This record gives sequence, C-alpha cells and structure tokens, in this order.
Amino acid sequence: MRVGIVGCGLIGQKRAAAIGDDEIIMVCDTNLERARSLAARVGAKAVDDWRKVVDGDSDAIVVATSHDCLAQIALAAVEADKHVLVEKPAARSLEELLPVRDAARRRGVSVKAGYNHRFHPGLMAAKKIVAGGNLGPLYYIRACYGHGGRKGYEQEWRCNRAVSGGGELIDQGAHLIDLSRWFLGDLTLEYAATPTYFWSVDVEDNCFLALRGRRGEMAWLHATWTEWKNTFSFEITGRDGKLTIQGLGGSYGNERLTFHKMLPQMGPPETTIWEYPPSDASWASEFADFKTDQAGKPANIANIEDACAVLGIIESAYRSPDR
Repeated sequence: MRVGIVGCGLIGQKRAAAIGDDEIIMVCDTNLERARSLAARVGAKAVDDWRKVVDGDSDAIVVATSHDCLAQIALAAVEADKHVLVEKPAARSLEELLPVRDAARRRGVSVKAGYNHRFHPGLMAAKKIVAGGNLGPLYYIRACYGHGGRKGYEQEWRCNRAVSGGGELIDQGAHLIDLSRWFLGDLTLEYAATPTYFWSVDVEDNCFLALRGRRGEMAWLHATWTEWKNTFSFEITGRDGKLTIQGLGGSYGNERLTFHKMLPQMGPPETTIWEYPPSDASWASEFADFKTDQAGKPANIANIEDACAVLGIIESAYRSPDR
C-alpha cells in the first residue's frame, strides 16, 4: 500500500511508525521542517500543502491533524478516490463529518476512524472474552480516563473550541464512548455534565456521562484533565463475571486485564490476571486491521458510522441542560 500522511506531529509520527513495510510516499505539515524531519526517517517527500498529498499517487491517506482540519482533508481524499484513516474524533461536529460519510458511500471508498484504543491488548482480549459469552449478558460499564495537563496547557489547540470543537469530552471522552459502543452496541445519552474546574479555558476540563443501551445496559463514564496522576480504568460487568482493564502503558501504568468469574456458590470470584508489555503496539495493530478491511475481510477498526455515532452522543452532551 502506498500511503500519504497529513500531519507530522506526535500522532502523525506514531501513525508513520505503525505503517511498517508499506511505502510512505509523501508527508505533509504546515511546519515544513517537521515534515522534512519525518520524511527523512521514512524515505518520503515532504510538503506543506495537504492538497499535494491528496493529488499524489497514494492508495490511502492518513489524516492526523488538529480537529478543525480532519473532515476537510478526509473529504478531499475521498473525492480523490483514496481510502482514508482519519484520526479520532474525525471532525469537530457531526455536521462536519456527514459529508465525508455520504461521499464515501457514493464513491465506494473506505473511511476508518483512528480509535486505536480498540487495539490495546487488554481490550482486545476483553472483547474476545465477552464475545465468547464468558460474562453472560452485559449489565454495565464504568470507566475513567484522565491526565492533568501540563504547564501552558490552556494555550494549546485542544483548549481552543474553534479548533478542537470542545474540551475533554471530545478528546479522551470520545475514546470512552467508542469503547462503550464497541462492547454494548448503540447507546443513547441519559445524563451529561461538562464542568470546567481547574483550567482557565472556554471548554470543559471534565465530563461525566451516563449512556443507556437498547436492553437497558448502562455506561457511566468520566474523562478528566484534572487527574494529577494519569489513569485509565475500564470495567465491564455481566451476569457471570467482571473484566477490568487498567493502564495503557507509559505514564498510564502497565496494562493489565483482570477477569473475575462468578462461581455457582457466589462469594469470592475466581480471578485471572494478564499483564502486557509496556510498549504500545495499538497503532501498528490498527493499521494492520485497516489493511485487512481493504482486503474485504472482517475487521475491528472503527468505521465512519462509528465516528458519526460518537459525535452524535458528544453533541447531545453539549446540548444537555445539566452541562
């Protein structure tokens, strides 16, 4: 596969490293020196105009820019008959993303959303356990995901509503919504609060959501920029047991999956724990799945419909009277 990359920041660099043996033919960033630095590492041409990547001789384009550019570039790539992997949340709003979805349907190209957390080993293993019926019918999910920012965080683009489309809800909260839908199916918003506690910004630095599934399953989610020790915890509870995924590697701590299996006599459950290497292979696993999808085989990667559903929930939360 010949790949073009738009956006050479931290995420764009992670995406480039994940492409492996496929050929990166062109990389783009508004900071041309940053593009040249990445291009030198991957053997690609560097440009500072994303239209050159769209018009180039690639099979697929990875879009890893700030939120305000995601949908525009993805749409242009689709109209040029390129397959697209666009970084989450894929747009600032559902209104921005719907033309991308409609164009992809019309032109018969694939647009996938970069919700890489689906490909962390603990979450992938949890998905297999749930699919195997080992938890029985699912009841609810509880999850918390957060960090504490850094000096000057309030000056970064994620805190600028015009660029990001929102705050922590559309940032890390989007991952929690996507994972909850991955396990529970379609969800609707029951409650949302999006307060700003610490950071002097015009977006929320915390979000609290309650989501409900078609059979009454619940997801209670908290994403935060005021978690002074980075944290990730995702709990899935069913009739016959419970799974907990903690950590994502790095500053979030080692990734661990714990399976508590309820016994017939109840009481203390049978507990099994799996620990995973600290290196983050989710990016490479997601790109491999992107290629699997192009080959017409079943894939776990989030599609454009998933991205639209997540943004729909986010917009409902922003409209909530309790926000």
